[in-house]
Amino acid sequence: MKWRGLAVLLLLLALVLSLASCATQTVPNVHKPPGFLMGLLHGFISLFSLIGSLFFDTRIYGFPNSGSGYDGGSGYDVGFVIGAAVFYGGIAALVAGRSRAKASA
Repeated sequence: MKWRGLAVLLLLLALVLSLASCATQTVPNVHKPPGFLMGLLHGFISLFSLIGSLFFDTRIYGFPNSGSGYDGGSGYDVGFVIGAAVFYGGIAALVAGRSRAKASA
């Protein structure tokens, strides 16, 4: 009986995921999409955007954007990843430094 419930749950999850994968967004007409620097900023403030999106109708990631930079765009995706890495890497370094300071004291 336990395996049957798990199988039904997995089947239901697969159905929900397959239906959600069909969802599309309309691409609004944007004259100048955000580029590398806006991606850098959005990546840096992504944690605050996530918290704000729980209470307000905001997006964490700029859409539409200029793409990855490989297709002639100015690299919004690359900027977002670098900004997020700098922000979250800085938090991780701060926590690691504090734990090392406590361990040596």
